[in-house]
Amino acid sequence: MLRHIIRNYKTLPAPVRASGWFFVCAFIQKGISFITTPIFTRLLSTAEYGEYSVFQSWMGMITIFVSLNLNCGVYTRGMVQFEERRDEFSSSMQGLCLTSVLAWLGIYLLFRGAWNRVFSLTTVQMLAMFLLIWTSSSFGFWSVEQRVKLRYRRLVAVTIFVSLLQPAVGIALVSRARDKATARILGLALVNTAVYSGLFVSQMRRGKRFFIGEFWKHALRFNFPLLPHYLSQSVLSGADRIMIERIAGADKAGIYNLACSVSTIMAMFHTALMQTIEPWLYRKIKEGNTDALSDVAYPAFGAVAGVNLLLIALAPEIITLFAPAEYREAIWIIPPVAMSVYFTFAYTFFAVFEFYFEKTQYIAAATAAGAVLNVVLNLLCIRRFGYGAAGYTTLLCYMLYAVFHYYFMRKLCRTRMEGRRVYSTRILLGITACFMLSGFAVMFTYPNSVLRYALLISGAGVLAAGRKKLQIYLKSLLRPPEA
Repeated sequence: MLRHIIRNYKTLPAPVRASGWFFVCAFIQKGISFITTPIFTRLLSTAEYGEYSVFQSWMGMITIFVSLNLNCGVYTRGMVQFEERRDEFSSSMQGLCLTSVLAWLGIYLLFRGAWNRVFSLTTVQMLAMFLLIWTSSSFGFWSVEQRVKLRYRRLVAVTIFVSLLQPAVGIALVSRARDKATARILGLALVNTAVYSGLFVSQMRRGKRFFIGEFWKHALRFNFPLLPHYLSQSVLSGADRIMIERIAGADKAGIYNLACSVSTIMAMFHTALMQTIEPWLYRKIKEGNTDALSDVAYPAFGAVAGVNLLLIALAPEIITLFAPAEYREAIWIIPPVAMSVYFTFAYTFFAVFEFYFEKTQYIAAATAAGAVLNVVLNLLCIRRFGYGAAGYTTLLCYMLYAVFHYYFMRKLCRTRMEGRRVYSTRILLGITACFMLSGFAVMFTYPNSVLRYALLISGAGVLAAGRKKLQIYLKSLLRPPEA
């Protein structure tokens, strides 16, 4: 059996093997972090865990300005657009990112007292944040390069090494420190700096160009209009924790963050899936072969809905496993957060058209509208209904977010692709409605474990009865898109 598997694996085309390993790689990266969550929820109090989550939320927003998110859409697109000069493009993007980080670090140091009061963070925490932003961006550039060049072995090795080292160092520091939240932050910064700075040096040596005016101008022209979009994305994903901490207290922010952290097991599934699919989507749009997109999209939407529904169904057991009793309230936050994860996945299939045609104003408008609405609703609802309301305001905003991007995608298809219909609205709505109705139905069974288990067994029976169709469905998803 094993020899048969190995033989079949060796006969697979290189792009297929690489896509599979990229999926596994991204899953490992998030999976190890997920698995170590129970350790940190027991080492840190709910308030300390909340302080750490607020740091992460602020870092997500500050990263937009400090790194300009250069390792995201503009870099992936540039690796395809400037194929003949990839090494130079990579080194110049690393140079531009480092220049921006150093400039913002200088601004922070000049007024660090004021900035510390604004963010409610210490100088040590802020300096660690700058290190994390730079090193994470350096890794982002390098990892995209490996994906584009189908070099999966190095990426897998680095990912596994860092994913194991980060929690190991974090646990060692947190268990010995008085300021446990800062110790957790420093553990990440030390590991990232030790490993990812070498990736920066590697790309700089190969490209040999810190500054290339053509590439810097292209990146800035492309990314500056996108900053509101990236910031709004960060607000959508992190502002709720900051607002909960300010309104309800750090302990409530910690409980809410646990629900979000548990949901990352499903977020990492769709992230890994999209990292495998996204370059293929760009190629198909470039070729004008958009008919192939729906064959990948529908199975992917169904799979993401299915794994998030499983998370919702098992939320009480997962929270019991992952945290002490004081985190129990998190079970009621998981359903809306898991549904939000589904909509963040859906958006990427639509927004890729906006990125490809450089309609950054569409991207910014859709995301900014969702972020502003999220902040307003959180201000109104957290005070009135409690911190759990943040999960539902976030879900509503992500739903609108996906709808906006779907509308803009349809508009671009009419104006730039001769009116092609890439996806069926009826099919997308059907998958989404089934997922959400099932998710809320399961949530209402939380007080009655017998009924919830009966539903799980019934669902498993339905899947078993239709296992042949399910196997075909899963194969269409797990088969990596052709090059």
